[in-house]
Amino acid sequence: MQLLETIKVDRGKPYLISFHNERFNRTRLELFGIQENFDLSTIINPPDLNCYRCRIVYSKKIEKIEFIPYQPRIFKTFQIVYNDYIDYKYKYLDRSAIQKLEQFKQEVDDILIIKQGLITDTSIANVAFFDGEQWITPANPLLKGTTRERLLQENKIQTKMIDLKEIKKYSKMALMNALLGFTVLEEFYLIGG
Repeated sequence: MQLLETIKVDRGKPYLISFHNERFNRTRLELFGIQENFDLSTIINPPDLNCYRCRIVYSKKIEKIEFIPYQPRIFKTFQIVYNDYIDYKYKYLDRSAIQKLEQFKQEVDDILIIKQGLITDTSIANVAFFDGEQWITPANPLLKGTTRERLLQENKIQTKMIDLKEIKKYSKMALMNALLGFTVLEEFYLIGG
């Protein structure tokens, strides 16, 4: 079983490395029983000072490190897809379960995954919605991302079970992951559902 840690590296510096270290070490403990803590920043040596997506593939040991130039994407439209059985508690290298859901996406920017009637994540990011007073993120994401965890600790977002039927009460949507940070979408469109 291979896992993945994706870290934003810009100007030679890995962003939010303590959150990535926590997830990396927790995953190795839970899946492989490895108690030794490891600092990923000790192995991140980008080729230059440009912005990169650093991909660390690992299982019991680190197997591969890649630096891929980061090109931000624009997100506005999301295909709603349903799957009550998807499990992505750990950041697996094998994303075939999510890729199967992506085949239902038509001419949209990404998918929004609904599990047992509740909003979870897109194919690449955690989500949050603005209710006019505060940002709410699903209490039941597929993956507890590092940016989501940081914003929860800073009390910038709150958790709640978000039923798809309630989505109209939210005026804005945000995507969050290690590379996007917290990207607010002033306009968003959900297709289907």
